[in-house]
Amino acid sequence: MCKGLSAIPSSCLEKAKGMRVKLTHLTEKPHKHRAHEEKTVHDLESLLHSKSGLQAFRWFLRSEFSEENLAFWLACQDYKNTPESKLAEKASSIYTQFINPDAPQEVNLDSETRDALMCVMDEPAASAFNEAQQRIYCLMAKDSFPRFLRSPFSQHAM
Repeated sequence: MCKGLSAIPSSCLEKAKGMRVKLTHLTEKPHKHRAHEEKTVHDLESLLHSKSGLQAFRWFLRSEFSEENLAFWLACQDYKNTPESKLAEKASSIYTQFINPDAPQEVNLDSETRDALMCVMDEPAASAFNEAQQRIYCLMAKDSFPRFLRSPFSQHAM
């Protein structure tokens, strides 16, 4: 039946012991030298709501020539707080700046999302850019943000 640990090669047992040692460090209470590690930003949402984090992320994106995604996301946040009487004007501005195929800061949206935006531009609601904003957020979360965390810019995030 079961031969126990003697059936496992010794090299595997050594690796398992090493992993156990490493994992026990994770369950320990934080030490003073880990205080800085706890302040690092671990998710994009926290970063976008931190003044210093947002600035560091902006610098990073600028260094990669991809600041348009963040600029679009911020413009959409601002748009959500726009008075209804100014929605059409601001929607047109966002469309011209980020969505239009000849836009100076064109963001990478799929044609379906782009077409949906074109349809609502005549009478835009406060939620007109929600789907596009979410797509750009996901793009930043999966692409730019992990690179940001590995960059020296992330040290200035908090």
